[in-house]
Amino acid sequence: MLNKSAIEVAHLTVIRGKNTVIPGLDLSVSTGSVTGLLGPSGSGKTTLIRCIAGIQIIASGSVTVLGSPAGSATNRDRVGYVTQASSVYPDLSVRQNLAYFSALAGKGAAAIDETIGNVGLTPQADSLTGNLSGGQRIRVSLAAALLADPDLYLLDEPTVGLDPVLRRDLWKMFDGLAADGKTLLVSSHVMDEAGRCDRVLLMREGGLIADATPDGLRAEAGTDDLEEAFLVLAEREAA
Repeated sequence: MLNKSAIEVAHLTVIRGKNTVIPGLDLSVSTGSVTGLLGPSGSGKTTLIRCIAGIQIIASGSVTVLGSPAGSATNRDRVGYVTQASSVYPDLSVRQNLAYFSALAGKGAAAIDETIGNVGLTPQADSLTGNLSGGQRIRVSLAAALLADPDLYLLDEPTVGLDPVLRRDLWKMFDGLAADGKTLLVSSHVMDEAGRCDRVLLMREGGLIADATPDGLRAEAGTDDLEEAFLVLAEREAA
């Protein structure tokens, strides 16, 4: 259902050193949706996701996740966070890593094989994770999150460095998770991925310059090209 919020951010301010990284942000993310968090590097996407995960110190405002304050103990099993940096063990194979996370999640061997296939790592299943490429290690982290079966996925640039076929397959998987009632917040700096989302949050310099469906963005900017739409909206905001 898209009429219930999984994430509510109100008047969020984050200050790092003497710099205000996020200056009073308000937004919501609907349950059972794929929401894209788009914007250039340095726009505040990762900081916002860290706030939602409950691991970022905030100066003021509030972040409510699945009905509880961000970082609450009640959400530890309900929120899956995949960072840009790999969060798995490099000295274990892909299968060994997932066996560990599977045991934590109470899943069986069949779930491990299925998940390895879902992220396109079957040929590398018995390879040491530390020997994989950066994009492959991110996929191992994503597989670990999938095994935990959370209600909310926070995915920080999960498709970076992936080939177009695998990117397409992962986005199909994201759509399937949302159809099952899961909520996904997916960050990216690749604007064509905005078109795969139910809703798009466009960030620039720590603030939102747009919150709309992909078609809404196109209509607001007067162009069918989403990258051009971002530029139009950014220039409009600056003016």
